[in-house]
Amino acid sequence: MPLQTALARRFGLLTPIIQAPMAGGSDSPELVAAVSAAGGLGFLGCAYFTGEAILAAGQAIRRLTDRPFGLNLFSPWPEPGNPDPAPALAALAPWFEELGLQAPAPPPPQPVLFDEQFAAVLESGAAAFSFTFGLPPGGAITSAQERGMAVLGTATTVEEAILVAQAGCDAVIAQGSEAGGHRGTFAGHIEDSLIGTMALVPQVCDAVGVPVIASGGVMDGRGLAAALMLGAQAVQMGTVFLTSDEAGASAPYRQAVLAAHENQTALTRAFSGRQARGVVNRVMRETPEASILPFPLQNALTRPMRTEAARQGREEFLSLWAGQGLRMARTAKAADLVAQITAQAEALLGGAA
Repeated sequence: MPLQTALARRFGLLTPIIQAPMAGGSDSPELVAAVSAAGGLGFLGCAYFTGEAILAAGQAIRRLTDRPFGLNLFSPWPEPGNPDPAPALAALAPWFEELGLQAPAPPPPQPVLFDEQFAAVLESGAAAFSFTFGLPPGGAITSAQERGMAVLGTATTVEEAILVAQAGCDAVIAQGSEAGGHRGTFAGHIEDSLIGTMALVPQVCDAVGVPVIASGGVMDGRGLAAALMLGAQAVQMGTVFLTSDEAGASAPYRQAVLAAHENQTALTRAFSGRQARGVVNRVMRETPEASILPFPLQNALTRPMRTEAARQGREEFLSLWAGQGLRMARTAKAADLVAQITAQAEALLGGAA
């Protein structure tokens, strides 16, 4: 079968396309199910979900398709301590006022829900579990595999990829610097992990003995074909699905992605406290770096602003996570995107991968 790889065969996929999880609501059970039903592997970002919400999401996906799907979590993060919130509150106050919100208040401590979330993932019916921000607690990888789930870990450097493979993961997601959303860096400085996808993938393939998934900047069949030629067994694509009919992204978010060019994204900590790539807007340009609280406190602090901005259609106050390939974004049904990307890659590769 065209474009078949060992990883694709493991899940019974018709094409080695993985829809990237997008925590925060940019994906949806409908998107995950549509990609899986079309022959790819849909993934739902569950990092901000309770265990109950994860179970409900798994049930929703299963009602829509009987094909395999995956769930993604953030590995537990270091305690942020007790930073002074005053600079962050002062920086955000004018924007809250402009949106008609009450003045921002110091964010409460953010509980780490990984144990509750992971227990729900194990009961969700998912065929795959992926993680980012580091390695999950001891025993999690084995526990998922004992349930028959494949475990995929995110790496942004060869060093991280080796650690992910040594931890027993079934595949490594090689996240290039082009990728939208949060950086998965965990074994070094983020500034030292900005390696382009097409440079990172073959080096990771040479360093680990498990399948590699290329992530970052892949928007069409040309990117899929290139990644396979470099040794990857699948691609993980997020930005291309942001503007699909089934995505959960708000209307101003979609419009910003469709209108932006490849030189209009940047890394920022302004919205969440952790470096993430998105379309440059007012908040990214004007937030003083010294005012930003660490993740996840900044994320909690800016959430009311982002929620209200989406309601009002104010993209200048939204976290517009997107990768550098966004000029190639288009509006379409997710199944049509999967079919188009697959057909283009098959034509380029002559039906062999």
